[in-house]
Amino acid sequence: MSVVIVGGNECMTRQYKNLCGEYNCKAKVYPKMNNGLRDIGSPDLLILFTNTVSHKMVHLVLGAKAEKTRVARSHSSSIAALRGILDEHVG
Repeated sequence: MSVVIVGGNECMTRQYKNLCGEYNCKAKVYPKMNNGLRDIGSPDLLILFTNTVSHKMVHLVLGAKAEKTRVARSHSSSIAALRGILDEHVG
């Protein structure tokens, strides 16, 4: 399963990827807006950490996502929040 995480803390990028790896998911993490954000592809799950992401970034990502992509939003960008989302969507 492919996961794209938008927002969150830049220093936690490695921890986000490691946790996704525990769920057998391949993760891309975009903690801040950059040119590479346009090539998110068509992930199975898109996670938005809404507390640490701008409205412009949210609109850009939601406009670029595929129809089959599930979107999960969390106000918190903690590891516990990510674990809860992955439990719910990956199992």
